[in-house]
Amino acid sequence: MQVAQKNFYKKLLGKVGEKKAADYLKKKGYKILERNYKNPFGEIDIIARDGEYTVFTEVKTRTTDDFGAGSEAVDNKRRQRYVRAAKFYLSYKGEINAPARFDVIEIQNGEINHIINAFCC
Repeated sequence: MQVAQKNFYKKLLGKVGEKKAADYLKKKGYKILERNYKNPFGEIDIIARDGEYTVFTEVKTRTTDDFGAGSEAVDNKRRQRYVRAAKFYLSYKGEINAPARFDVIEIQNGEINHIINAFCC
């Protein structure tokens, strides 16, 4: 498979996974506030409201576990970037002291694994 074709497939797989994750969260009663939110510190796949919490969700979609679980890809560097992007978002919205958490949703072969409070700031 050529590089351009492989990159297109990976992006498409990611978009499909993010849609599936957003639909899942809606069914669980979350209110989706933003999808693919970008700011100077990075991109957040899904920002949602769960009760009083603003939930920043990283979605990892896999077709196999050859490279490990999706949550394993959320390393310390990525976590730090996510936290900075989330703080920027909360500050911009005037909610800097609002309760927030960071979740990861892994999707593999159509199965969803929602890791609530996957990491902390």
